Amino acid sequence: MARPMRKMEKSEYDQRVLDVARVTRVVAGGRRFTFRATVAVGNKKGKVGVGLGKSIDVSQAVEKAVADAKKNMIIVPLKEATIPHQVEAKYGSAKVLLKPAPRGTGMVAGGALRAICELSGVENISAKIISKSGNKLNNACAAIEALKKLKS
Repeated sequence: MARPMRKMEKSEYDQRVLDVARVTRVVAGGRRFTFRATVAVGNKKGKVGVGLGKSIDVSQAVEKAVADAKKNMIIVPLKEATIPHQVEAKYGSAKVLLKPAPRGTGMVAGGALRAICELSGVENISAKIISKSGNKLNNACAAIEALKKLKS
């Protein structure tokens, strides 16, 4: 007798994997490999978060990162599908600049910054990662810090 299949519930949040890194730890007897996943989660209506997960398996690391991102969500004030004013923020060595853009401009942003802006529901923005930081986690956290500074 076959069991009925359960339907997967559609989450209200979209998620984007920003980075998966293989981390090596040297122990007696060899090397231990683990994975670190950085994930951005948002509902495209003003809520967005970034999470970090570590595990021996990539899929478990992503699940942990999604849970962490949902715990650390912020609310972004939106004004006509853009941000209310220009803002700059720094996190670690990463520095980002977010500028509002007129309707029809679209998203002018790259890397982790683009994913954060898309998931937060911002449609028109001009954004730039100013520093030379190649660390996607720091870039994403700097974007979150910039969005936290916004006042409606």
